[in-house]
Amino acid sequence: MQQIINFLIKNKRFLLFLLLLCIALIFTIQSHSYHRSKFVSSTNFLSGELYSWQHSVSDYFGLKKENQRLLDENEKLRNRLSVLGVDSVTTTHLDTLSFDKPYTFTKARVIKNDYSKIDNYILINKGEKDSIVPDMGVITDKGIIGIIENTSKNYSRIISILNSNSRINAGLKKSNQYGSLIWNGKDPNIVQLETIPRQAIIREGDTIITHGRSTIFPRGIGIGTIVNYKLNQNKSYYLIDVKLFNDMSDIGFIYAIKSRDIKEIKSLEN
Repeated sequence: MQQIINFLIKNKRFLLFLLLLCIALIFTIQSHSYHRSKFVSSTNFLSGELYSWQHSVSDYFGLKKENQRLLDENEKLRNRLSVLGVDSVTTTHLDTLSFDKPYTFTKARVIKNDYSKIDNYILINKGEKDSIVPDMGVITDKGIIGIIENTSKNYSRIISILNSNSRINAGLKKSNQYGSLIWNGKDPNIVQLETIPRQAIIREGDTIITHGRSTIFPRGIGIGTIVNYKLNQNKSYYLIDVKLFNDMSDIGFIYAIKSRDIKEIKSLEN
């Protein structure tokens, strides 16, 4: 103990310098968006390398389960392609299997997945070099996961649907009525759908899907089913609990979605 105290006394000026340097860096990152963006990209890279190694070990023990999931997904895709009369071997994009706009899909592996916090994020092993950019939608074979928030060269961070800042357009599969999908931070299996108008006819068990009101997600991607609903205090719209199709604690592979028409659409919007 005495040696530690002596070391601190001997190097007090250097340690004070390091402390002040850290404080200055924190203030710089917090007050400048450019520095904050670069900091997030750097931490994505460093944490990405660490979690990639860690996840490789755990992946080995889950290969059987993942392979079965991939086989099930491939079976569904082949069935859809055969209905359309498309050769599944030569097809490279899932452009219009059930969507009304041309989208391309990039597969990636999850190497870190938070689901127990109020603001959760997911890290994947694809980044800028794989044409992953912010604001791309992210799904699995079961439903939506979130939206790409930040990227580095080799990794990307997803803002999960289990995040208090997440807002996604979603609505009833059986009608054109839609609202905002949010999460109240309680149950990781249940998300909330707001602002569905009171004139909507809804039932427990109804399917909730993406409604394609933006270039992020195509219309028709599954989200979950209604397990509970009630009118808000003003009785003007419904507050709906939706049980997710995805088990957010067990995500292996994802697909990042990109609209090939996004530039054209945004040019018209601007």
